[in-house]
Amino acid sequence: MAHSYPADLADFVRERWQDTSGLEREYCEITAEAEALPPPAVLTRILSICYQASLLREEERPVRFRLMLRPPDAFPPPGGPPHGLHRLVFGEPRPLTQDELRRLAPAIDFYRGLIGAHVDGDGKPYIWGLITTGPRWVQALSGGRQSYQRLPADLVVRVTNPGRIAACKGLLTIATLIGGRIIEPSLDIFDSNWVPTLFNDVRGEVVELHGIARANARSPWANLDPSVVDAIALHAVRRMVGTIRNSHHGGTLLILPPEGPDSLAALDGRISLKYAFSDEEPRRRFRTLLVALMNGLAAAYGPRAGDTPRTVGWNEYASVADSGIALLDEGLLELAHLIAGLAASDGAVVLDKRVELLGFGAEIAGDLPPVREVARALDAEATRKVHESVESVGQRHRSAYRLCNFVHDAVAIVVSQDGTVRFVKWHDGIVTYWDNVATSVLDV
Repeated sequence: MAHSYPADLADFVRERWQDTSGLEREYCEITAEAEALPPPAVLTRILSICYQASLLREEERPVRFRLMLRPPDAFPPPGGPPHGLHRLVFGEPRPLTQDELRRLAPAIDFYRGLIGAHVDGDGKPYIWGLITTGPRWVQALSGGRQSYQRLPADLVVRVTNPGRIAACKGLLTIATLIGGRIIEPSLDIFDSNWVPTLFNDVRGEVVELHGIARANARSPWANLDPSVVDAIALHAVRRMVGTIRNSHHGGTLLILPPEGPDSLAALDGRISLKYAFSDEEPRRRFRTLLVALMNGLAAAYGPRAGDTPRTVGWNEYASVADSGIALLDEGLLELAHLIAGLAASDGAVVLDKRVELLGFGAEIAGDLPPVREVARALDAEATRKVHESVESVGQRHRSAYRLCNFVHDAVAIVVSQDGTVRFVKWHDGIVTYWDNVATSVLDV
């Protein structure tokens, strides 16, 4: 297999740069000052310098940074987080070199700022200063109730690991160079039709519990859009996955069919759970929070006397200024951090499809039938896929394949230490996996 390098990445980005109109408004701040890509030789030079910087270390620390190609006068001086960008211009510009990037990378937090760069009249790239963004942009990755901050539709280069760089338009990833391969991000599994079906069981329960609370409410409540349950549940799972990724230790989530307290017993010892939780409300905390959020949202938008009840959904949830909902949302975030912490231990975290936390430290029995071949999905619904051998993956992935081969209703989410997120399930007669490569910032 021929390997790709920064020059190949530059060519790929130039071909795809204009083919993003359907996504720009979601991930980019469209401004009149947004610039076209620099000439081919300059773009290649910039990506090559960033690639070389990724291979260096600064006092034994890996070099991680975000760099934006945008002139300093395109940033309003009074701007700043949480809703704007705070520019800091050096008294003297610095040359854009790998050593300069190595020295600057520790000075500005990857999740809170960028290195500002531009190209002079002679076509030479230089560093003019620093740009503080604040962390809200990460909500496009890890989930969040409030709207996340976009970036201008200019070239942004993200360096996350040795030899791993991404070329972006604002927050919109155009292509990523990983291990000598160029990957075009086009597969965000959270946008699929099948992922929301994971929550069919919890949806029915929480809707019933919400209906009981509504009947006993002392004042009128707004109606809820039925899709808000799935939206909040997906938001919570995205947070769990994003939190595990950000920890850089990897982990596995196993989501089993709901069999009540007998979810594991039904597997006849195929999963050994080292730390099982007692069957009580705390392990069902997700459902408790979800019902409380639905009740709070309906109450917050309840009609005044004489008004017709309105129907509210995700947009209202994302923008409501209600302290009670904010606290419940914080509870969801803490649950995501809890599960991410459990995933750091040896073994998998086990939930059922009601997002009931059964335990952690799970091992999948070695006597399950081996899986020699799996399918890699090429789109969110796996209408296109290719078959692959399992020889190149580690034990964590093989265990997930064996489980989904044995339990066709199970879903495994495997997060590698390098940040790769793989969803695994039985689909159309074969174990199938999706590498979740989002169009936004999932690759951080």
